[in-house]
Amino acid sequence: MVTDARSPESPAPPNIVLVLVDDLGWADLDCYGSSFYETPVLDRLATQGVRFTDAYAAAPVCSPTRASLLSGKYPARVGVTQYIGGHAVGKLQDVPYFACLPTSEYSLPRALRDGGYQTWNVGKWHLGSTPHTLPEAHGFDINIGGTGKGQPPQGYFSPYGLHTLPDGPDGEYLTDRLTDEAIGLIEGAGDRPYFLHLAHYAVHTPIQAPAELVAKYQAKAARLGLDRCETFADGEQHPAWHKQPERVRRRLLQSDPTYAAMVENLDTNIGRLLAAVEGTNTIVIFTSDNGGLATAEGSPTCNAPLAEGKGWTYDGGLRVPLLVHWPEVVTPGVTTEPTTTPDLYPTLLEAAGLPAHPEQHTDGVSILPLLRGEPFERGPIHWHYPHYANQGGTPSAAVREGPWKLVEFFEDDRVELYNLDSDISERHDLAHLPEHAALRDRLRTQVHHMREDMGALVPAPNPRARVDA
Repeated sequence: MVTDARSPESPAPPNIVLVLVDDLGWADLDCYGSSFYETPVLDRLATQGVRFTDAYAAAPVCSPTRASLLSGKYPARVGVTQYIGGHAVGKLQDVPYFACLPTSEYSLPRALRDGGYQTWNVGKWHLGSTPHTLPEAHGFDINIGGTGKGQPPQGYFSPYGLHTLPDGPDGEYLTDRLTDEAIGLIEGAGDRPYFLHLAHYAVHTPIQAPAELVAKYQAKAARLGLDRCETFADGEQHPAWHKQPERVRRRLLQSDPTYAAMVENLDTNIGRLLAAVEGTNTIVIFTSDNGGLATAEGSPTCNAPLAEGKGWTYDGGLRVPLLVHWPEVVTPGVTTEPTTTPDLYPTLLEAAGLPAHPEQHTDGVSILPLLRGEPFERGPIHWHYPHYANQGGTPSAAVREGPWKLVEFFEDDRVELYNLDSDISERHDLAHLPEHAALRDRLRTQVHHMREDMGALVPAPNPRARVDA
């Protein structure tokens, strides 16, 4: 039953459009410093709303961040700590995790639906594959395109192979189609407020885009001389045994024409979406589920000046674009205040004029005061990723407090300490310096206390020896 907790005198609640992009890196937009990609729509949105320079995903891979967004909790507290379907061992064993978002979580769409909202999922889900774990089981009235898959099974051109999205005509492009579906829902919404969770599969692999856009960026790369630059650096042997004998391959610059075309197509479709809500009381949030894919699987993008990318607990794997637009409510500008994925749950409840559920969004802090230009202090942000990533990252945990970030690696119990204000690239480890010993030890203790509080699992040593191929 729908219950509206607002008083009769409350202002009309806003519509909510949350665009969650897959694998979009922090530096993949022009307004965040991209050297190659073109994103005029999102750049304009950034000037009209708030652009966050220090927004973080809850995890360096997709499913944990998505679980965190919908639950308001850190992934380890939910129990979804790895991308669903992932498993790897190295020097350490793997740890178990839930293969779906537990239905015991009072999810964000449930809370909004109970507050009178229509709730729609369009696009990627990857938080369960059975009927009782798909979006409809978590408070979404409608699910278009969400399955247990992490990417379109047959690619971005129809037929897609998604059982919750009928195939279009041959050659139809998935990002275009999902935007069509979202706009159709908006146009038929009527007077009730809605929550649209538009989770584009782009820019996840496979890297595919319309041919005419690819040709545009091939010409651009040639014009800029990027096709003659050194593109990759092969590094250390991959630490996950299933990836042997591969080496971590780091992209050195943004120059992939097909990836650039995917980004521009995404930007164009965001423009279509914004046109559909123009002139309405709608809060629009645009963000990504983790950092850009920069060290494996074709390494299609580069996150510089951030370190590494997807699958790592350095900032290249965690820091993401975040743009928030709400006409006549949000003060346009740029903020350097850190925020993280679970903050969106209490933020959107407050924006909707609905009661908070602090027993649910345990780790989220509403950033609405910050958006209104009011005093705000987020406090420390934590990560716990006890798995080997396909991209070269090893099991680790991290905390950011103010400008300071500490990373603890589980393979050898080493810690690294960085001042992100002066070292955004995390190149200068300060953990060994005597003058930072007290800070290092305090942050490490904080990481351990948070791990205990969440009941987070730590991988044990692997009793088997590695056998190189």
